[in-house]
Amino acid sequence: MSLKIKSQEDFWAGIMFIGFGIIAVVVSRDYPMGSAMRMGPGYFPTWLGIIMILMGSAVSAMAFKYEGEKVGKFAWKALLLLGLAFSIFAWAIDNIGFIPALFILIVLSAAAGQQFRVKEVLILSAVLIAGSWGLFIKGLELPFPLFWWR
Repeated sequence: MSLKIKSQEDFWAGIMFIGFGIIAVVVSRDYPMGSAMRMGPGYFPTWLGIIMILMGSAVSAMAFKYEGEKVGKFAWKALLLLGLAFSIFAWAIDNIGFIPALFILIVLSAAAGQQFRVKEVLILSAVLIAGSWGLFIKGLELPFPLFWWR
């Protein structure tokens, strides 16, 4: 009986989950575990890593049974724009404010997709910024400045 990967996407997605799970378990070894009743800082990432390893194993195993898609071209545009968006957001939230940082994040993230419609992005930005302001600034009272002028 020969094992043949029938779904490359599922196989590699499962391997990715296994890899991230192993990283989570290894990194969390440096933190106290605690118990289910008194969780230490290592408890959640350890169990999350174990669950990811199990889930990745199941997804990868299914790739040998069910037909699926081949892995397509790598999305370099999305990788670069999303990485840039997250990096700018991390810098901008303290330097130019919560609202401009979110706007930049939303626009760059939308530009990473296959279609970019200015009107839709502006509406999406307004809705997401209002919701984020309500949740994080008013609801959770996080001390982020809204704009660069304080």
